Parts: sequence; C-alpha cells; structure tokens
Amino acid sequence: MPQQAAEQLVVTRATPEEWTLVSEWAAAEGWNPGLADAACFFTQDPDGFFLGRIDGEPVSAISVVNYSPDYAFLGFYLVRPDQRGRGHGLATWKAALAHAGERTVGLDGVPAQQDNYRRSGFELAYRTSRYAGTAPTGHAPAPTGVVPAEAAGLEAVLGYDSACYPADRPQFLRHWLTADGHRALARVADGRVTGYGVIRPGRDAHRVGPLFADTAEDARALLDALTADLDGAPFAVDVPEANPEAVALAKSLGLTPSFDTARMYTGPVRPVATGRVFGVTTLELG
Repeated sequence: MPQQAAEQLVVTRATPEEWTLVSEWAAAEGWNPGLADAACFFTQDPDGFFLGRIDGEPVSAISVVNYSPDYAFLGFYLVRPDQRGRGHGLATWKAALAHAGERTVGLDGVPAQQDNYRRSGFELAYRTSRYAGTAPTGHAPAPTGVVPAEAAGLEAVLGYDSACYPADRPQFLRHWLTADGHRALARVADGRVTGYGVIRPGRDAHRVGPLFADTAEDARALLDALTADLDGAPFAVDVPEANPEAVALAKSLGLTPSFDTARMYTGPVRPVATGRVFGVTTLELG
C-alpha cells in the first residue's frame, strides 16, 4: 500500500520503466551508472525499488534489494535537487527500508550522508574509492588463461562469486554476465576458476565490476583482458580499501581515485574473501 509522508509525499514501488528516470538522476550526481544496469537490478528483487511522488510527480527514490533471508542492499538514495531539504528523502527511506524486514542491510554511502546513515544504525565496514583512467591504445595479446565466463562454466563462476559477496545471487548474476553490452571473463588455471570480472558501458566511462580474483596477478590479467578492446577509452573500477593489494594494483596501472564511498552495514554479514575483491560489482546493488 502507498505510504504518505511530508507534503503529501506518496511512496510506491517503481517499475523498470520508471526507474529510467532515477538512472538519469544518478548520472547527474556523477555516479555513472551502466547503460543496462536497471534491467539487471530488477531481476534480483522487482519489489525493491521505490519512488516518492508529489501529485504524481517523482521527487525521490531508493532501492532496498533483498538478496537472501539474511541480507539486503540499499542504494539509489536520491532526492531531486529542487525538492531537497523538505523531508522527502527521510520519508522515502523509512517507507522503503521496511522491505528489508529483519535482514542486515548494506550500502555504499557518499561522504555527505555517512553521519545520517550512522544515526540510522549503519556502521562503517571499509571505504571504497573509484579509480579511473584510460585503457591502452591498440590491442595487446590476450593474457594466459582468460576465457569467456560461459566457457569457465556458470556454476563455477557463481560459486566463486559466493565466496566474495555476503549473499548468493545467482538470479542477478545470470543477467549481469550476459546483459546487453556486458562482457564477462574468467581466469582458469588447472581447471579451476581463479577469478572473474565484468565490464560494461557507462555514461562517462566503462565500468569494471565485479573484479574478483585469487591474486593481484589474476586481477591484472582479467583487467587487461577486459579493457583490451577499449583502445584508449576511459574506464573505472570501484576499489575497496579493505584489500591493500587491490589499491596497489590500481595505482600501479596509473589509475587515480575520483569518487569515495563507505561500505556500511546494520549488522553482521557472512564472511567474505576480502583479499579476492579487487573491484565491487556496483555501488547501487553492492
């Protein structure tokens, strides 16, 4: 049922078509969402996307996507610039957060909102920086052992992802790996997946995410292969500071930090192989 809030704000669930507008808002904030992101996001939890409206006009948005009985992720917390400071964001937040129930909720918070998130029960886990740069020109030879993700086997890739993320997410990944414009690669050694990554076109630059790998060498091979066809075009990857090798790799490639967030949780999450996370999937869905 719709919920009423400040200035007759009405919060309801959004459709994928309506979410196109929210993607435009995110782009205006400099978040550079991927061009095919929204369709993939809705496959995970189609009931987890909310719009706040005044007289039918969208003024605020948020997503609270449930991944498992224990874990949800909050993103796209936005209020239209001309409607800020009127309580619409908090009203939308409260209406949507109930969707998570008793689950632990994660988010990647921009610096301006982190104090507000703490007051809502979120605690800092680690910081993330978006590292950006340009791909080499020309076409380098393919790194050894890097193959299309489908050649490595979907179940093997899903199993690898499970160790690197706080919840299993097969429904989402089946779409993320194959969405229009997305390119998914895996590295395989002795018949075993030692990492995988996805690159997709964005508004301002290509986005790499996730980038999960056993070692910095595996991550470098995947990143080289993912960006091999960009021919000097810009790309970016969101690097968690919790993995020092990931930060060192980004810097060694001449990438520079351009955008900071903080991963925060409302409670415990299952153990994650932090040392394998060289780039998070998205700041919007984790």
